[in-house]
Amino acid sequence: MANKHWSKFQLLHEVVQNENILIKGKRSYYSDCWDNGFEESVIRYLHGDEVSKTWDPRWAIDKLYIGDYVCIAAETIILMGGNHNHRADWFCLYPFMEDIEQSYQSKGPTTINDAVWLGMRCMIMPGVTIGEGAIIAANSVVTKDVEPYSIVAGSPAKLVKYRFDSETVNTLLSLEIYSWSDEKFATLRPFLCSSDLSQLQQAVSDFDLAHSTLRR
Repeated sequence: MANKHWSKFQLLHEVVQNENILIKGKRSYYSDCWDNGFEESVIRYLHGDEVSKTWDPRWAIDKLYIGDYVCIAAETIILMGGNHNHRADWFCLYPFMEDIEQSYQSKGPTTINDAVWLGMRCMIMPGVTIGEGAIIAANSVVTKDVEPYSIVAGSPAKLVKYRFDSETVNTLLSLEIYSWSDEKFATLRPFLCSSDLSQLQQAVSDFDLAHSTLRR
């Protein structure tokens, strides 16, 4: 901890050990300066950590899927399904061990898609899907799915606005940017670090045409 600094970060693919956390690509990171790192401090109640990895699970374990180019700010919390034994539809909320299997309610997998930005101290509740390019404001509590290229804030998090108009969002999604080859992404990166959609579309078209010609 003494050698940590806010300018440093963890690349998720280098530190994640839990087999129930699936990382796409090698660019997603967590700003770990103020805690003990991604798996120990961010991920809560997910079977497969240092203690629970030897347990024989009593139910199917929910998965956490994280896309590429995901930016996770400091002290984010991602809650998983390991302790969902407090039944609101039962008269007593207490998780009695004698009834633990009957009380468990799976929330399903949690998915954080490509190029999402999770703001500082936000909390992601179990079973939600956060769409490509979405921004979660600091201290927000995400309780339901978040649309691609939207900005949400608050507790519970609600839509603030979309980053772009619907036509632009649909175009960006159709380009499948985060499934491009490393060569294509590196070549077109200057057009991604811009807000000129026509230039990006032209650059994609030129790249695809040039490489289709080379393959003939």
